[in-house]
Amino acid sequence: MKLLIVAPSWIGDMVIAQTLFKALQTRYGVSAIIDVVAPKWALDICGRMSEVRKTILLDIKHGEFGLKKRYTLGKKLRSERYDRAIVMPTTFKSALIPFFAHIPIRSGLLGEMRFGVINDIKKTHSKKPTMIEKYLALDDITAAPQFPALSVDQNNREKLLKKLKLNAAKPIAALFVGAEYGEAKRWSAENFGDLANRLIADNYAVWIFGSSNDRAISAKITAIASQAVDLCGKTTLTDAIDLISLAQTAICNDSGLMHIGAATGVKITAIYGSSTPDYTPPLTDKKTIVSLNLPCSPCFERVCPLGHTNCLNNITPQMVMEALYKLTDG
Repeated sequence: MKLLIVAPSWIGDMVIAQTLFKALQTRYGVSAIIDVVAPKWALDICGRMSEVRKTILLDIKHGEFGLKKRYTLGKKLRSERYDRAIVMPTTFKSALIPFFAHIPIRSGLLGEMRFGVINDIKKTHSKKPTMIEKYLALDDITAAPQFPALSVDQNNREKLLKKLKLNAAKPIAALFVGAEYGEAKRWSAENFGDLANRLIADNYAVWIFGSSNDRAISAKITAIASQAVDLCGKTTLTDAIDLISLAQTAICNDSGLMHIGAATGVKITAIYGSSTPDYTPPLTDKKTIVSLNLPCSPCFERVCPLGHTNCLNNITPQMVMEALYKLTDG
């Protein structure tokens, strides 16, 4: 079986996608070929998945239709003679490359009126499916999912420790402070700063992870907790995977890095506001969830429609510390 997968476009979704890759390999055998079409940042994550044979760059900006580029790539892939394509996003444009590649079986959820470009329409088995259930439905898989597990480059990790002058002698608490979706998923910098000081007082080294977009938040945190190490914007995604694997625990928003942390075996304390762990939980047994479960949540909005964001603002550092220690003492 030779499969082409059109991957999702968010970091967390890409990590969760490994549950499908693992299930496909279980069903079709380790000799099954799984190639993945994805944006560059997602290719970096795929490179840490043993199930993926080859990654193929989708050189199209987020939100761009890019019809000519999709046609050119699809035409180029015809020579690969894939048996089947699985389209993970539900947009019309995401299904075009397998269609242009003349792949005979093109599986996907119905999505945006994709009759024809998707010729093997799949359905989920519940009215409110989780992200994993949606992905496994793409191959009619009902077995329990295998959790994502990203490989770690230990040589790169050692180089990063020297380059960034990091000391891994103390137990490390990683803070994942961003959430690309919007502020209704981001715990405040002030709360993260307070938490960082509490962790430092308990003999943790605190490392802050995020993209360059999170530097304003991390600067506020280090202004409160001066001993915390700010790594936002200083690592690639694969560098972050290698360094995060050193942490004993991670405290995070519902974000892509949350899923990366879970896939590297770190104990996760996840803070949920406008979203819910019922849909996209960290995929690990080593997790604890902090959520107030207010009547107005989950709303899944980028910005609080009521203007108060109480679902996050009323979660205190003390509450998070208590949850963290229940997990780490267990």
